Amino acid sequence: MRVLYNELLESWNKNDPGKFSKLFMPDGNVIGFDGSQMNGQAEINNELNRIFSNHTVASFIGIVREVRKIGDNVFVLRAVAGMYPGGSVIINEKVNTIQTLIAQEDQGHLRIAVFQNTPAALHERPDLSVQLTKELQEVLTQKNRLNSTTQ
Repeated sequence: MRVLYNELLESWNKNDPGKFSKLFMPDGNVIGFDGSQMNGQAEINNELNRIFSNHTVASFIGIVREVRKIGDNVFVLRAVAGMYPGGSVIINEKVNTIQTLIAQEDQGHLRIAVFQNTPAALHERPDLSVQLTKELQEVLTQKNRLNSTTQ
């Protein structure tokens, strides 16, 4: 599940709608940050193609909070994620998100059935928002340090 989640974020970060959509079941669903919905691999691929062609999107950094089995060959992953614009090393706290991914085995591979991105607005709890941003920033900083030492 963690590998699948990382592949999802990586395909977004690389603006690769083909790889992103193939991580889903043929009838998989995406519920976007703004409440938009994409249903099925073809629609996911087409919509992301449109988005990546018309916008410079920020990259994700995620932290997995929980992975558990919820049924025969069905799993749920809960995570938090932050976004940072290309070339930046600073998390944009206004677009932090809570992510839920439900996956099932399909022909020997885990595939995403549902992926939901919910804004981490944390209304009237600014301390939790600051804490989440700090945690995400630490993970991004660590990732950037690792990348700079391996290059």
